[in-house]
Amino acid sequence: MAVVVAAGVLGVAGPGVADAEAARLAGCPGRLAKTVKFATGELRVYKNRQYACAVTVAEPGARRPMSVTLQPRGGRALADTGKFTRQAGPVTVHALNRCVRATGAVSGRGGATGWILC
Repeated sequence: MAVVVAAGVLGVAGPGVADAEAARLAGCPGRLAKTVKFATGELRVYKNRQYACAVTVAEPGARRPMSVTLQPRGGRALADTGKFTRQAGPVTVHALNRCVRATGAVSGRGGATGWILC
């Protein structure tokens, strides 16, 4: 009976629940604003009123080189680079009324956003 009730609650909650769950797992506040998929993973950028946040996510596995970089226009880029099993980041920058750009890579393959959230 509990399984039926839980399934009903998820059905009523709608697609926003998936975005909220992805943000919670990624460690970024706000709504998902942009996803850039590439061969070995994906770059996700989140936005709330004042901040932008980015993570690079890959399928769980062995430690491998991963990176994520987030830069506000006119500001310094913040990065998280290393060998990770699941994700690089989160990195967060103040982005109230500012464009940002992000890059992400897993095992030497990656993607970038260009200037977004303007």
